[in-house]
Amino acid sequence: MLTLIKFIHLLNTRSQSSQEILHQQTNLQTSRLPIEAEAPPLNNHQIASGFQIIWAIIVLGLGGLGRIEPTQAKSLVSDKSSQILAQTTPATPTPNINTKIQNNLNLPTTGNEVQITGNKSLTLKQAIDIAFGNNREVQAARLIVNRSQVGISEAQAAQAVQVGLTSTLQNQGSPLIIGTQSQFGSNTSTNIQGGLQATYNILSAGRNQSSVRAAEEQVNFDRLDLIRVEQLVRSQVITAYYDLQAADSSVIINQAAVIDATRSLSDAQLQEKAGIGTKFDILRAQVQLATADRDLTNAQGQQQTARKKIAQLLSVDNNTEFKAADTVREVGAWGYSLEDSVVLAYKNRPEVKQQLVRRTIGQQQQIVAAAADSAQVDLFANYTLAKSLTTSNSAQDNYSIGAQLRWNFFDGGFARAGSNRERVNQEIFENQFTTTRNQVRFEVEQAYNSLGSNQKNIATSTQPLKQAEESLKLARLRFQAGVGTQTDVIQAQTELARARGNRITAIIDYNRALSSLRVATLTGE
Repeated sequence: MLTLIKFIHLLNTRSQSSQEILHQQTNLQTSRLPIEAEAPPLNNHQIASGFQIIWAIIVLGLGGLGRIEPTQAKSLVSDKSSQILAQTTPATPTPNINTKIQNNLNLPTTGNEVQITGNKSLTLKQAIDIAFGNNREVQAARLIVNRSQVGISEAQAAQAVQVGLTSTLQNQGSPLIIGTQSQFGSNTSTNIQGGLQATYNILSAGRNQSSVRAAEEQVNFDRLDLIRVEQLVRSQVITAYYDLQAADSSVIINQAAVIDATRSLSDAQLQEKAGIGTKFDILRAQVQLATADRDLTNAQGQQQTARKKIAQLLSVDNNTEFKAADTVREVGAWGYSLEDSVVLAYKNRPEVKQQLVRRTIGQQQQIVAAAADSAQVDLFANYTLAKSLTTSNSAQDNYSIGAQLRWNFFDGGFARAGSNRERVNQEIFENQFTTTRNQVRFEVEQAYNSLGSNQKNIATSTQPLKQAEESLKLARLRFQAGVGTQTDVIQAQTELARARGNRITAIIDYNRALSSLRVATLTGE
């Protein structure tokens, strides 16, 4: 802005110096005119002022001139612009290839910054609460609900009284033609006028009411979508947590297998020293121990992956590992039949309700579209006040009150096309409703059947686990007494590890199915 003021000041200085030249030229022209064509002399001050206004308009039209640096602005009004720019412009620095590159993205640059420094136990409920607080999709869904609530106020504003104020400052004068004098004279006048207008719509063919109803239904839709996103995040966290439990249990099972294999190797070595065992038994025990060590290493790798996966899902510190604090056990029972579960899902699932809400929104938008070629009636009241600043006349005011009818009865079929479009959208939503309903039923039936089968697996895996433990005990005693073989011990160890894994898997899969059923019917944990 300071640069613009300096520029206009320079224009004023130049225009004052040019007034004398214009005055001499004007006197020379008027002295050569015939007496019958003689016109009154031009107002030099008006001509100079006109040039100033033209120059100012040009400057403002260039855009962004006020943002030019002071050294650049001086180059427009100074003859020594090149010297000024040379003095104020810094020299381009020579790049230094030895300079260390700065990390502008705040990424770790050393191994110590990404090293695992913490280990915390986490329950399933804590994991879900953390996910709801940190998950970006949940936060975005909440913001969308807030935005939709503002849309209700926006739609309601169309039903309120609309009040507006207008003000006009106008300068009028004779047109200036370079080299000649206008026949309209050179008088100018400045007028100021203000107006206050109030409008209230009393008949909109249902457009305003339907707009408000559609905005309210949009809020309901977004709230249901928030529930859907929360349930999706809940399902992801539950899956990741049970994966972590399974990984932890696999490590425990393989650690027990390593202990059993180590004990078997020790027994084989003692048997060989006592003269009742063979080198072959020791070799087989060593192979069994190596296999158990390999399985334990793989299980530990899967455990690390599961821990990082749930940490990433919770959007927490990446340098902290989480382990499951909940023990592997049945988390509850399901008290509904399959038919009641399906009905409960239809009642609670947000996806089903969303399709119904979308159909309602389509119906309201159809009314809004159809109202485009219907009659609109407004009540209005206007008050205006005008005053001339160049004369001594008093201000003048007036008002008007009335009603206005607006009826665009022919729009080339625009309103009908919009109404038909919304009607087709309703049919699309109804078709999607059927697809969503079938998908919800399939999810409930799948989780219910999985729950029943895994419940049976828990019952059938309990007794074999006890039998496998007893079988290993007897096989080891027989081998120590010299009446059994190392093959019996190895086979018993393998069966025990399988039985432990089957029971853990059955319990975790049962909990997965139960959680999936609760999510599918929206009954919570």
